[in-house]
Amino acid sequence: MECSHDASVGQKCPGCIGQGQRNIRRASARVGLPPVTAALLVVTCSVYALTWLFPGLERELVIELAMWNLGVSAGEWWRMVTAVVLHGSVFHILFNMWALYVFGPQLERESGSLPFLAMYLSSAAVGSLFVYWLSDPFTVSIGASGAIFGVFGVWLAGAYRLRHTPYGRRLLSQLGLLLAINFALPLLVPNIAWQAHLGGMAGGAVIGVVWSAQRRRSQPGLGLAASALLVGVLAVGAALSLGGAI
Repeated sequence: MECSHDASVGQKCPGCIGQGQRNIRRASARVGLPPVTAALLVVTCSVYALTWLFPGLERELVIELAMWNLGVSAGEWWRMVTAVVLHGSVFHILFNMWALYVFGPQLERESGSLPFLAMYLSSAAVGSLFVYWLSDPFTVSIGASGAIFGVFGVWLAGAYRLRHTPYGRRLLSQLGLLLAINFALPLLVPNIAWQAHLGGMAGGAVIGVVWSAQRRRSQPGLGLAASALLVGVLAVGAALSLGGAI
């Protein structure tokens, strides 16, 4: 070939070498966790470690940050989001952080870090809205389950969109099994807020559908973040509008 020259492993084309180097750089950029996923893992695990070491701190954080229906009814809307950093057991945090570690990085890389963070927090808010709406007024709940099921919801929306492809069918099957197990857990394990699971997944699925439409219109990352954040704002607004209804 006229474009090739001798190399230690045979003949190489400079154009091919350049393309290969670009591919290597792109692959290298994907090594490790993206920033928001990494930060969420570190913050959540650190808070759990601190509450395990200092039980008094756990009580204070639950009082201030937990999703408490009566607190939200009194206008403490932040509880609908801040509860994501608190967990009640090793099993609880291990499952949620495992799911974030497995399903979060690719989603963050594809959507962007800011949209991913907005989706995570907004899904938590929708999950809390369902807890507020479907549970006892005195209910107190903690955990990132609503946010995690939001991640599942975005994946589920994408898998459904690709359902006519082998990859989409395989992904739907895998997600279906995982979700079936998780929705069955409240029947076997007490004190699991199935409402947060249901709401978080619904919120994530809505965000996933909206993102798909925005991508077709070539919306920038800031637009994806704004639409995801809007879902969370609407959830908080809906809870506050219920006011004294619980």
